[in-house]
Amino acid sequence: MPASAPTTPNSSGWNFDHSYARLPAMLHEALEPTPVREPRMVVFNHALAQSLGLNAAALAERPAVFAGNELPDGASPLAQAYAGHQYGHFTGLGDGRAILLGEQITPTGERFDVQLKGSGPTPFSRRGDGRAALGPMLREYIISEAMHALGIPTTRSLAVVTTGEKVFRQESLPGAVLTRIAASHIRVGTFEWAAAHRDQAALQALADHTLQRHYPALVSAESPYLALLKAVMERQARLIAQWQCVGFIHGVMNTDNVALSGETIDYGPCAFMDAFDPATVFSSIDRNGRYAYGNQPQIAQWNLARLAEALLPLLHADEKQAVELANAAIEGFKTTFEGHWLTGMRAKLGLFTEEAGDRTLIESLLTWMKEQKADFTNIFRALNPAEAAPDQDPAFAAWHTQWQARLKLQPQSADEVQQHMRTHNPAVIPRNHKVEEALAAAVERSDLSVMQRLLQVLAKPYEDREVQIEYRMPSDLAPGAYQTFCGT
Repeated sequence: MPASAPTTPNSSGWNFDHSYARLPAMLHEALEPTPVREPRMVVFNHALAQSLGLNAAALAERPAVFAGNELPDGASPLAQAYAGHQYGHFTGLGDGRAILLGEQITPTGERFDVQLKGSGPTPFSRRGDGRAALGPMLREYIISEAMHALGIPTTRSLAVVTTGEKVFRQESLPGAVLTRIAASHIRVGTFEWAAAHRDQAALQALADHTLQRHYPALVSAESPYLALLKAVMERQARLIAQWQCVGFIHGVMNTDNVALSGETIDYGPCAFMDAFDPATVFSSIDRNGRYAYGNQPQIAQWNLARLAEALLPLLHADEKQAVELANAAIEGFKTTFEGHWLTGMRAKLGLFTEEAGDRTLIESLLTWMKEQKADFTNIFRALNPAEAAPDQDPAFAAWHTQWQARLKLQPQSADEVQQHMRTHNPAVIPRNHKVEEALAAAVERSDLSVMQRLLQVLAKPYEDREVQIEYRMPSDLAPGAYQTFCGT
């Protein structure tokens, strides 16, 4: 699909293209954001703005742009259509409270979606108000920027503005709009939407667009759509492994929240695990633990199977052969994921080489951590190859001795091992109680200083700094007492 030239950058730095708008009409609907009463800037990401080629100083003073009251030059807003399996049940969805302004082309030629979230009702709102509350938008800003600092692929947050209006959920809350930046908002659910409408032309156009945007090297592959499925599976396997290695729990792994770019998208009821337990769930609506920490790899595979089903008409003209090709691809997920997970866990233990007993060594530590309700982040950060095994806990001491024996099977020095571990075991994560403190201060008292301090700490998660000390302590809440909410 040919891409037209982007607009010429203006004084604010906007340089929009609209390749998604050139896809078949069933995939989107043009409309403008609904203006708000009194937009005010709450937080603006200057570094991200500059990386996008934007005039950060000028835009930080223009909250109307990020509330939808004033369209940036060259914007051509639309709401995207998509479906999704939510907790295993298929439904039609679409951007019910979000509008894509366009695709910003950066000075280096990269392409990023610029989306307003909480920008008013759309044809996909399903009787919703299309708005968002300040707390959940600030949560997304905090967690997405923390994930970026951890080196995990993620959408990012450019700005949050308040609207001067209230939104009504269980209570009256201050309204807000978040500007989300993404490699794209193409989801598994986008393909499900096209497949559900049995529109093969639209399905193929979407697949071609996705290939060209995210996997251009595969466009000329012998079987490009099968190659696309395998490439998406590879990125998702790597992404979920990265989540597991830092104790991140997404909370709502529906197919509409699986981005084909391989980025983490949607930060509703997400949280980071303190005490290690694979059964950990934070989402208030995940009553059966479908999206628990330990289930995330299996759910990712399940979601990818839904993508494979949507792609069947493109995989082979013969349905039986198409199913066989899809099954073979999806069955490879477990091995691919485990390879990435083992690589990540080896790095956390300072292992540069591969040995047959590594999985057992890793799982033994995790079993001990679960039994002791040990803090996932702090235990890994505290491991030191130069220290003797502690004798306070015989089980841990025995494991520590095995670990040090394993380290001797590789040529790296203790200093090299320690440095390797320091770059793979964060000192700080967005501790749930610290996130809640920041949100409460911002929402209830209009005090942004707590959030700003938290963001400064989270920006350098692998460094040892005195300022981090209070941010390293886990919550004193009993396991299972903390809940998160989707914020819709």
